Amino acid sequence: MLRNSTFSVITVTIYLVVYCFLLQIERTQWLGFLMFTLSPILVIWMVYTVLKYGVYNGRELAEGEEYGYQDKIIKHEG
Repeated sequence: MLRNSTFSVITVTIYLVVYCFLLQIERTQWLGFLMFTLSPILVIWMVYTVLKYGVYNGRELAEGEEYGYQDKIIKHEG
């Protein structure tokens, strides 16, 4: 579970949404500030799990291809 990249992204996203919500309520702002101090640790954990355990499903670069943009049509010159 802690090595699942999808779980870490969903968990950190929910955490940050709750953080933003708590800052809007005056009585819970102290809890929001506490969550703010812990958020860098969670974001670093998320980035680590995505980079280490994430699976790339896109196509590999072809021979001589320098960039792998998938949202643009590649025009070969020559």
